[in-house]
Amino acid sequence: MSTLLLRLAGPLQSWGTQSRFSERDTGYEPSKSGVIGLLCAALGLERHKPVDRRLVALSMGVRVDREGALLKDFHTAGGTHRRGDAYNVVRADGKPGGTVPSNRYYLADASFLVGLESDDEALLRCLEEALLRPHWQLFLGRKSCVPGEPVTLSYLPNRPRGLQDTPLEEALRRYPWFRGAYAPWANHPNQLRLVLDTDSSDPRASDIRRDVPISFAERTFANRHVRTDWVDEFQIGED
Repeated sequence: MSTLLLRLAGPLQSWGTQSRFSERDTGYEPSKSGVIGLLCAALGLERHKPVDRRLVALSMGVRVDREGALLKDFHTAGGTHRRGDAYNVVRADGKPGGTVPSNRYYLADASFLVGLESDDEALLRCLEEALLRPHWQLFLGRKSCVPGEPVTLSYLPNRPRGLQDTPLEEALRRYPWFRGAYAPWANHPNQLRLVLDTDSSDPRASDIRRDVPISFAERTFANRHVRTDWVDEFQIGED
């Protein structure tokens, strides 16, 4: 098995899996649908086309290098914003509606190491190349959330490459921690959280996430099982 490692870090990220209407949630780490959406943007795959099953079949794991702070934005669309010029959100029947408020949640200043595992190394190499030269803008869950760092790890000097001939969990546990992401005065955690794909037969399975994309156009998703583990600070290399 080979693993492609990605760094997802930025001022704001949002990985909603239950967003409906006026409440737009975020998970505390990247969702599988969000990561696959990022890959689709890099590859130039259009939203209305079926999701590439090879991407869905990738096993995913996340190491939380820096837990983000939850941020809520009270957002409005519609109303009057220019003198004498009213505008409103158009309803489904085509008629003008009123102002639409919503609560939108984000993770501020978070940093994640995401691993994608496959026995198809050529596919992972193709994904890495696409992320280096993306077809469309990459974003961290929502289009307004742009990466603060390059997603691929190939540009970093004196560090292992992002594509590794190593199983997923081992790659996430061993890759050097981006310790410098923390401010000098911040308390460093003694452990980093790992969230790993698993199956229903695993006694360690701790949660079910409905974030495996079937169709982005129709917003249909399937379930996956995940388990949470921890990696001690002394087991990780340093940047």
